[in-house]
Amino acid sequence: MTELDRRTLLRAGLLAGTGVAGGALLGGPGALAGPAWRPAGRPVLTHGVQSGAATADSAVLWTRADRPGRMIVEVSRRPDFRAARRLPGPVLTPDTDFTGKVRLPGLPGAERLHYRVRVESLDRPGLASAPSTGSLTTAPVPHQRRDVRFVWTGDIAGQGWGIAPDFGGMEIFRAMRECRPDFFLCSGDTVYADNPLTETVTLPDGRVWRNLVVPEKLKVAESLAEFRGQFAYNLLDEHLRAFVAEVPQVNQWDDHEVTNNWYPGEVLTDSRYTERRVDVLAARARRAFDEWLPTPSRGPRYRRLRYGPLLDLFVLDMRTYKDPNDGNTYADPKRGLLGAEQRAWLIRELTRSRATWKIIATDLPLGLVVPDGAGAQEGVAQGDPGAPAGRELEFAQVLGAAHRAGVTGIVFLTADVHYTAAHHYDPARAAVADFTPFWEFVSGPAHAGAFGPNALDGTFGPKAVFVNAPPRANTSPAEGFQHFGEVQIDAETRALTVHLRDRAGRSLWTTTLPTP
Repeated sequence: MTELDRRTLLRAGLLAGTGVAGGALLGGPGALAGPAWRPAGRPVLTHGVQSGAATADSAVLWTRADRPGRMIVEVSRRPDFRAARRLPGPVLTPDTDFTGKVRLPGLPGAERLHYRVRVESLDRPGLASAPSTGSLTTAPVPHQRRDVRFVWTGDIAGQGWGIAPDFGGMEIFRAMRECRPDFFLCSGDTVYADNPLTETVTLPDGRVWRNLVVPEKLKVAESLAEFRGQFAYNLLDEHLRAFVAEVPQVNQWDDHEVTNNWYPGEVLTDSRYTERRVDVLAARARRAFDEWLPTPSRGPRYRRLRYGPLLDLFVLDMRTYKDPNDGNTYADPKRGLLGAEQRAWLIRELTRSRATWKIIATDLPLGLVVPDGAGAQEGVAQGDPGAPAGRELEFAQVLGAAHRAGVTGIVFLTADVHYTAAHHYDPARAAVADFTPFWEFVSGPAHAGAFGPNALDGTFGPKAVFVNAPPRANTSPAEGFQHFGEVQIDAETRALTVHLRDRAGRSLWTTTLPTP
């Protein structure tokens, strides 16, 4: 990948030093704003390249430039780009914050492909940026059995812990990159729009954590520019940039892309906000999310991704259709986190799937109690081990329908709670018997404060088989307790192996699930 050196960052208004950067991250005098300003020299790709939505025959590529220009992409089986395929992309304009995406159709399945991105000036045709290069792996075709390997985590740059060069930056992304995964599942909290940064934080042992700070990270995000700045900030980290240039992403959104524990229709009482209508904030956050990540351009956020005959990944959206946070003990089957349409879709697609493993990616855990203040619940569970109530009702419906249809190989993956754990669910321990035993694996945080462990709700019979949580709340990344998970599916045996790993990539716990 082409490195973003100090000179490039300065030209783009992105001073990557400790303390407050000298100018706004996305605009401001001498940076990217001002109708009369025209950058000199070649265009600059300010934040590298990314890929996502990699299927058996297509993928999405992303970049951002420092000015209007035409995105140009080359893709090849070879790293020297001999016989490369060239595709013109969109014109990058201020309307999308100079970001752009290209969908690559007609790709071969289950192959490592190399890509190269440039942006050509509109003012001076033929004058193009230096290239940024990356690579990606496409999914296997439906009947092509091959090993599948991917990593997952969530929670990036939260609780006041930003990029600290003295502590190695977001080093967990280097460890994940060294796993050479086929793709990366980010289980939500891709940014922390509601967690401003300070320049320094004194650690319990007296050391000083020095954040790289930019203006967009000094307050809660409210404007579109401030939400965009959250994503731009994370990409200042060299480890994250290198990782996303080589590993296709699958991104879920959760609460901190907008604000803590939000739900549609909420009106905030938080005095830090001048715009307190959550629906307004969420619309701006969603636009920034789609501009700054290599997401599909159409359709709902929930989707089924196929990885040959071994894996179907069901990516849920537990935020867009979420009901208000309350005591979560209601009996109304129409309420919940998923909404009626997504719930029906999940049941239908699970019963249709013929993949060996059906992994359900959730941005909130199933059996952990996640409070929202003293009297309300943020997640599925509420701490009552009895029969399903509140949001548990819709998951009882999903699990029951899958059980009656004979669906096997269901595994849940999640993050959100800022520690790592392995939970086994069994109807023999549960208040409801109408489901097939399954596992839920929890990972995170990637780079944020560590917390936990949370209490387990006994309704679906969970057992905590493994837990790695910090000794106190909001433990810094410098003190450990940062986690990611790795999933490997063996093509020959079809067994699924899970490793729960720490920031350096060391396996803390592992298990292998036999073919169902």
